[in-house]
Amino acid sequence: MPQKGAPQPQLSLFGAPVSPRLSKSRFTAGAQCHKLLWWKVHEPNAIELQPDKVLQDRFDQGRQVGELARGEFPGGVLIDLPHNAYEDRLRQTKAALDAKTPVIFEASFFADDVYVAVDVLERLDQGYRMIEVKSSTSQKEEHIPDAAIQAHVLRQSGIDVRAVEIMHLSSAFRHPDQGDLFERTDVTDTVAQRLPGIRAEVQAQLQVLGGALPEVPIGLHCTDPRDCPFLKRCWPQTPDHITKLYNVGPKKANDYMVTGVHLISRIPPTQRLSVVAQRQIRALNENRMIVEPGLAQALEPFAVQLGFLDFETVGRAIPVWQDMGPWEQAAAQFSYHEARPGGAYAHVEYLAEGPYDARPDIARALVKATAGAVRVVTYSSFEKTKIRALQQAVPALAHELKQLEAKLIDLLPVVREHVYHPDFLGSFSLKAVLHPLVPELTYSDLVIVDGLVASVEIARLLFVAQRIREEERERVRQDLLDYCQRDTWAMVKVLEKLRALTP
Repeated sequence: MPQKGAPQPQLSLFGAPVSPRLSKSRFTAGAQCHKLLWWKVHEPNAIELQPDKVLQDRFDQGRQVGELARGEFPGGVLIDLPHNAYEDRLRQTKAALDAKTPVIFEASFFADDVYVAVDVLERLDQGYRMIEVKSSTSQKEEHIPDAAIQAHVLRQSGIDVRAVEIMHLSSAFRHPDQGDLFERTDVTDTVAQRLPGIRAEVQAQLQVLGGALPEVPIGLHCTDPRDCPFLKRCWPQTPDHITKLYNVGPKKANDYMVTGVHLISRIPPTQRLSVVAQRQIRALNENRMIVEPGLAQALEPFAVQLGFLDFETVGRAIPVWQDMGPWEQAAAQFSYHEARPGGAYAHVEYLAEGPYDARPDIARALVKATAGAVRVVTYSSFEKTKIRALQQAVPALAHELKQLEAKLIDLLPVVREHVYHPDFLGSFSLKAVLHPLVPELTYSDLVIVDGLVASVEIARLLFVAQRIREEERERVRQDLLDYCQRDTWAMVKVLEKLRALTP
């Protein structure tokens, strides 16, 4: 995007105190929703904005990706200062530009009350190439506003930006050295198309920040490109809200609301709905659990020697185990309950130890634990995908793992096709159906109650254990074992309840 008569590089307001009201992260938040931006600026300590373990882990992995990306540009100079040291960062950036440094990492600029730090600024024969580094495995639409606000600020600072690229992880890369870790996608033209509207959006956002909390109706922007952390402040949480309709999705829910349908009970009777959604509406209208007569027949395949299996996985942006790709999830933990005569259950569990590849060990333990079962119950197809991945990763046990795969039987479709309780709230996840069906069993007494958190904690145990005190390591390990065991025991109890619901 060459500029005619571009000003010489300069630092906007250099010499005056710099306290930007917008940054690229604030701008992209505002591009999604002005209300989100207002809260981020005026309530920076809001509980919704405090990064949980999963989000913090994403930040940490993003930093790791950014550091590795710099290795692709030998001779680059890093502006290595705290991000809130605005004047010093601007000063060092100007010095690097004046010295004609070929590549600058975290080059910082300030214009139009917006502060940005560019991941990679590469000098060309004429002008510069701006490169934004992302930890995703593809270039996404949501990356464009991020790149566009940076390009705008650079242009206003006199930087002749000739090219813009998104540098992201390659989905084809396999650890340790199969293929290139990074790919680069040119988005120069796409960003150029956005630039004419950037200044107006900046001014609109600045105006919003100077006033009271804006009124913004709920809609698709609440979840696009990502879920807003303040969803619960804006969205009704009632069981009858249209967003709780089974399998509705954000777009379809928004379509309903645009036509004035905000409640499931207001869906026109002529609207075509799935059988599951119709069952949900019956349950809500009658305020009771619906049990279809076909449930007993659906449970017949479960009348054999059963085991119950659940996996927890680990995946890193930069893979660490042989032949794994970026963000690929590998089984690192399992819980297995198996029925015994007289109504008792035996329990076997496995949790990886240390940074070495856990897949051979978990495969051996899994094959041994499940050998006696005729069928192995799972909840969703997730375990099947992980067993298939183990077949590839541990070829010596591929035959035994294929035999295990043939034993799998999924409980989720049985619930979805035959039972609906008003408190399912449109979801058939194990946690959604457990408490309505088995009120005495919950996850509320556990420290870890979410699979994403479990994955982060497993990664911490495996890859940073040497920096964790032994007592904390043992505590986290037990928390993980408790969580995974609860998942398989939940399946046991849900199946018992389903059997009790049959005539």
